[in-house]
Amino acid sequence: MKFDFEVVLVILALVSGIIWAADKFFLAKKRVSDAGEEAQEPIVIEYANSLFPVFIIVLFLRSFVGEPYEIPSGSMKPTLLIGDYILVSKFSYGVRLPVIDTKLFDVGHPQRGDVFVFRYPEDNETNFIKRVVGVPGDQVRYINKTLYVNGKKAEQIPAGTAPAECPGFFRQPATILKENLLGIEHEIYICGRDHSGALNINVPDGHYLAFGDNRDNSNDSRGWGFVPEKNLVGKAQIIWFSSDASKGWFSGDRFRWNRIGTSLN
Repeated sequence: MKFDFEVVLVILALVSGIIWAADKFFLAKKRVSDAGEEAQEPIVIEYANSLFPVFIIVLFLRSFVGEPYEIPSGSMKPTLLIGDYILVSKFSYGVRLPVIDTKLFDVGHPQRGDVFVFRYPEDNETNFIKRVVGVPGDQVRYINKTLYVNGKKAEQIPAGTAPAECPGFFRQPATILKENLLGIEHEIYICGRDHSGALNINVPDGHYLAFGDNRDNSNDSRGWGFVPEKNLVGKAQIIWFSSDASKGWFSGDRFRWNRIGTSLN
């Protein structure tokens, strides 16, 4: 079973809260001696009283404000690299209760071009990160590595090459293209130009179409379908840290300082 930090955090907050409440309203009074002096707190109560507010604050921030997320794969290259750490806004797509994930009220909805985190529809628990290329009601075509949304072409401008990014016995360079997704500009990788993987689909209500920016190296909506509204986690906002694990700890380029603080488009 997958480790769920949010569930653990809720349990810790609940248990420490019960101990804190029991001590405040019942146990503390019983510790007062006949001389009017309070006996020393048991170690369990001492820890609960200290940690309960910490658990509550962390739970609130993580559930309703923002959550850190580490990029585990190259499916969003060149926008996101393996080892990037991003901050995901939890309130951008609605305020939800932790664990049970019930939406309390709407704040907004994913827009075309958003980089968003969601639970993988195949197992409903693994977090995925992709780019929104289609919102409810959109008619999306993907032909010859080019997107068309509601009949409008997402223009692509060549922007160089990236070495050894395309699969094969000898890894070939990928073409870097600057794509304009109806007003949202970002770079993508493609490997060659062909007509494979064509798509022509309408996005149903309550669902979103998600592609990786590394178009030929991404497990996304082209393989498993739409992202349901209920699976949304939040909008990726900023890279707050970045580290290349393939480099040694004392290597001068282990930490990608130039990526820290980068806003995501």
